[in-house]
Amino acid sequence: MDLRKGRGWPDDDVLETLPKIINNLSEIGAPTGFESWMIIKNETSEIIGDIGFKGFNQKEQLIDIGYGIILGERRQGYAEEAAKALIGWAFKQGIVKEITAKCLTDNVSSIHLLQKLNFKKVKRDDIFLYWSLPYGN
Repeated sequence: MDLRKGRGWPDDDVLETLPKIINNLSEIGAPTGFESWMIIKNETSEIIGDIGFKGFNQKEQLIDIGYGIILGERRQGYAEEAAKALIGWAFKQGIVKEITAKCLTDNVSSIHLLQKLNFKKVKRDDIFLYWSLPYGN
């Protein structure tokens, strides 16, 4: 695909998550779309982040979304663009009733993004804020 690694990618979070993604893929045999996706900067074909779901909970028909953009590419709309596309894709599958998310209580950028995406805060603890986006919102 002639992709290049963006400066700072993969970061520590990606390096921690990749083995889990690879393990999950080996268990299911083929991607379902409810795994991790790479965020590519069109102009340079650089991988600048990732976004995805932590699997699909069939019983509750929900998925949990997470994302990350390398430091030098943040605050340029990439996470919002990718999240809107992936949320739209997930709800079009006809099996997702809710998308959840969590972020650190002091992560102002993620809080603003989740609010912009119409997520509603449903809970908080000392470390995280928990969010929900039901189908149809």
